[in-house]
Amino acid sequence: MSAAPRASSGGSSRASSGGSPRTPAPAPLPTSRGARYAWYGVLVVLGALVGGAGALVQAAWFPAGLLLGLLASAAVFYGGLRATGTQVGVVAAGMGWLVAVIVLSFGRPEGDGVFGGGGGELLFLFGGMAIAVICATLSRLPRPTP
Repeated sequence: MSAAPRASSGGSSRASSGGSPRTPAPAPLPTSRGARYAWYGVLVVLGALVGGAGALVQAAWFPAGLLLGLLASAAVFYGGLRATGTQVGVVAAGMGWLVAVIVLSFGRPEGDGVFGGGGGELLFLFGGMAIAVICATLSRLPRPTP
């Protein structure tokens, strides 16, 4: 009887590594230049939609609506970072968000406007910009090695 170690045939790799098996991190979605530009365009539109919806919701249901609008903004900014793997994804979503919020802040000649000029509107504007900067300055995702 020898005491030589045996090769495992289909057993769990946890016993040999001492922990749970490592799963590779998901790769960012776009692989070609055209796909990446398409993602940036989608993120601009998504940012504009979230900015418009957030502008309406934060005024309608003030405390909870403001939080909901800022959480949705954070989700689209961080999703842009994760989807593209670069900070340009955050910038694309932030550009759409900022354009939508600025356009909605302009009043019409009749005097109608989405933003009334209160504290909630300023918190939404500056909070959304701060969240975009935070997401843009997060560390980049490591590129997976094949």
